[in-house]
Amino acid sequence: MTQMIFVNLPVKDLGKTRAFWEALGYSFNPRFSDENTACLVLGEAIFAMLMTEPRFREFTPKDIADAATTTEVLLALSAESRERVDELADGALAAGGSEAMPAQDLGFMYGRSFQDPDHHIWEVAWMDPAAAGQ
Repeated sequence: MTQMIFVNLPVKDLGKTRAFWEALGYSFNPRFSDENTACLVLGEAIFAMLMTEPRFREFTPKDIADAATTTEVLLALSAESRERVDELADGALAAGGSEAMPAQDLGFMYGRSFQDPDHHIWEVAWMDPAAAGQ
């Protein structure tokens, strides 16, 4: 069985967050989504459980980090091409996200990062497969 990962993230406005990711072409698994949680499908075995803050609080006794002022995690997604990196990052900006850091172009690797509406930082990167093997 393939191991899966479920990244749990708190969100302030679930509807706005869903619309943001749908604008980037992503879908949600309705089996694991309800009025308080949206299961964002990032890959065959990669999911982000986007939870309203009250729902998220049910899973931890700790304070929820304010991603607008602190960095709780950096989430990185691979892309199949430089063009796909730009497509996702530009789409995120058009859908209401903001740039997290300037683009990085190392020749063999290219990446950009953005913040979603809840200020979680997402990095998107492409690496030349030939260079990755060296």
